[in-house]
Amino acid sequence: MKNNNKFEKWSDTLYLKELVTNPLIEVGDFSYYSGYYGNQNFEDGCVRYLWGDPLTRAAFDPAKDMGWHLDKLIIGNYVCIAAGATILMGGNHNHHPDWITVYPFASHVEKSYEPKGDTVIKSDAWIGMNAMIMPGVTIGEGAVIAAGSMVIKDVPPYTIVGGNPARVIKKRFSDNEIMMLLELRWFDWTKEQVEAAIDILMSNSIDELYCYYKKHILN
Repeated sequence: MKNNNKFEKWSDTLYLKELVTNPLIEVGDFSYYSGYYGNQNFEDGCVRYLWGDPLTRAAFDPAKDMGWHLDKLIIGNYVCIAAGATILMGGNHNHHPDWITVYPFASHVEKSYEPKGDTVIKSDAWIGMNAMIMPGVTIGEGAVIAAGSMVIKDVPPYTIVGGNPARVIKKRFSDNEIMMLLELRWFDWTKEQVEAAIDILMSNSIDELYCYYKKHILN
C-alpha cells in the first residue's frame, strides 16, 4: 500500500499510524483510511471538532485553560475507514437543547461545555463510505457500518448496521462464533502470527481459526 497525501488513486490507502499527529487520537499499526474521493485529509477532513492539534492548542487549550476533560478518538488495529467517512467528536459541544437557547454564548462557554466521552472504533471494524459516527459512540470489534449510515449509538461486535439512524441489519456470525472470535482476538496477535494465519483469516472457518489459536497462540 502506498502512503501518498495527494490521494492520486482510490487504491492508495493510508496507514493512519503514519498520518496521525494529534495526541488525542490513538490508532493501531495497520488501520487505514482510503481518502481519495473528496481528497480529505484524515485529521482535518474525516475527524471533526477534535481538540489537540497544534492550531487549536495555539489558540486555546481548554484542558489547560479551563480544566476540561477532552474526549479522545481511539481506533483499534486493522480498522478500515472508507473515503468520505466523518467521525464527529465533541469538541464543540456547548449546545444544550434543554436550555432556552442552544446558542453557545462565549461568556458561558466554560459552563456550557459538556464532554461526550471517547469515541472508540475497535479492531477489525469497517466504516463504509460517507458514514457518520456521532460523538461518544463505541463500535465493536468486527462491526460493519454500511455506506451513508448515521451511527448514534454503540454497535455490538461483529454486527452490520445501516441507515439513518443506523439500525442492526444482522449479525455476521452466530453468538457462539462471536464469543470465539472475541476470545481469540486475532487482531491483537503479532504481525508474524497474523501472517501465518492469513489463509484461515480470509475464509469463513471460525472453528479452524479457533483450533489454530489453541494450538499455536495459546501454547
